Parts: sequence; C-alpha cells; structure tokens
Amino acid sequence: MDTLSKGSKGDDVKRLQEKLGLKADGGFGAGTEAALIQWQKANGISPANGVAGKDTLQKMGLLTAAAPVAGANAGASAGTPPATSSGAASKLNLKALKGVIPDNIIDQIVGAADKFAINSNLRLAHFLAQCAQESGEFKAVSENLNYSANRLRQIFPKYFPTDAIANDYANDPEKIGNRVYGGRLGNGPEATGEGYKYKGRGFIQLTGKDNYTNFTKFIGEDCVKSPELVASKYALASAAHFFNNLAKLWPICDKGADEATITTVSKRVNGGTHGLEGRKAYFKKYWALLSKPS
Repeated sequence: MDTLSKGSKGDDVKRLQEKLGLKADGGFGAGTEAALIQWQKANGISPANGVAGKDTLQKMGLLTAAAPVAGANAGASAGTPPATSSGAASKLNLKALKGVIPDNIIDQIVGAADKFAINSNLRLAHFLAQCAQESGEFKAVSENLNYSANRLRQIFPKYFPTDAIANDYANDPEKIGNRVYGGRLGNGPEATGEGYKYKGRGFIQLTGKDNYTNFTKFIGEDCVKSPELVASKYALASAAHFFNNLAKLWPICDKGADEATITTVSKRVNGGTHGLEGRKAYFKKYWALLSKPS
C-alpha cells in the first residue's frame, strides 16, 4: 500500500501504529491521525496532514524497495541497523536491541540521546530497565486510575480513609485522579479537574502540573495545554528528562552494573523497592546485549 490514511485497515496500519507508539489495532482512526500529524510536525514532513504518504513512510523506515510498507522488524531481517547520529547515539550499541525492544523506541532513543545525555551503554541499560518495569515493557504510557474501593483503601489510604469515601470514588478514574492529585504537585484543588488532567504519563509517569510545566519549558512544546502529548509523543523523552534534569540519575548510573547501583537507581525512580527484582532482571537483560562488542 502506497498511502495510509484515515479509514485504512490491516497489517500496514499496525506497523504504522507501532512506529507511533500506539496500540496496534490495525484501524486508522482519529487517534492514529492525530498522532501521525504530531509526528510529521516533529520530523519536518510537510504538509503535516495525517496522511502517511511516501515521504512519511520512508522517513519512518516503513518503505523499502522490497515492499511498499515494511514490517516493524524488517530492518532486522534485511540487516539494516537503526538510524544513528554522529553524537551520543553513535556511542550506543543500538543494533543489539533490534527485536528486543520495539523499533519505534529505538528511534526515540536516537532522538533523545544528545538532548538527555544518554551517552553510554551503561546509562542506556539503567534507563531502559526502569522504563520497562514502569511501563510493562513500553506498553503503558498513561496511568491507569480505575480502582475498586478495596484497592483505593490499600493504595491511597490517606485519601480514602473510610469505605464510604472509597465507594463514592470507586471505578471512576477522573474522580480518583482529581482527589489523589488535587491540591498538590502544582495542581489546583480537586474541583478544578487538574489532578486527573495532569495524571501520570510517559514511561516513568510524569505527574502534576508543575512537572508538566517544567517539561514544557525544556521540550519547547506546550504539554500543559496538551498533556496527552506526554503519552502520545514524549513517552520516552519525558522519562529521559526525569533521569537527566529532575532526578539527575546519570552520576549514579555511571557507578556500575552491580545490584547495589541498580537498587539505588530504582529507589530514586520508584521511591522504594517496588518491583526491584523485575528492574534487576531487565537491567541484566539489556546490559548483556548492550555491553557486547558492536
């Protein structure tokens, strides 16, 4: 297929959606169109019209001489390495990650490496391990706030001290977000709706209006006005911003590949040791690949 646009269906659309970091359901609807427009704007495609024509498909790596729209892993089978730059990304063994993490994530690493000082394979292994654990291997880009009353009592006892309060909010993500995050993290009171508006998004859950404002100033696109951009366009960049600019984690990551370092990084990311064994396992997996001679 030479062109993909709203209304298109099938495997080609799924591959496009994978590149955009969307759920690959194979149906080109309004969400895919909006995400594609954002991608086209960010990558200098004109017009940014939400139609995946030849220029867009080529720049995404989905158009090859062998097939008009190649699969997400076609580069690996054809021996084509992920795009690299002459900067920080050139120091990373990204070819080792092909087929292990999604191609669109590798592409985002290339774009983020210089901006966020991801300039060594050790840093990248620590970063990917935390992102994978927090996002269910790069699948979740938005916080799920759909909790039962019992779970609310367990997870947020401060905000739901009684069964009556928990029952009133149960299984209503918007109400839950406004109560849990309202009046803090730069958000207005619960009634303003800002708690839910600025819920956690991205691979390491950027949360709260203050953090969205901080990220907006750095990235140069208004994620306060359009917070969904953090999930649809900047899932990896927002996580890298946390590592580099907010938590300043790189000096810790640089200490090594031992379990003590992984634990220290995990505590800074998660605030504790929740999921620590998973974080260790992901780190060992990525480090084993990235540390091999390229």
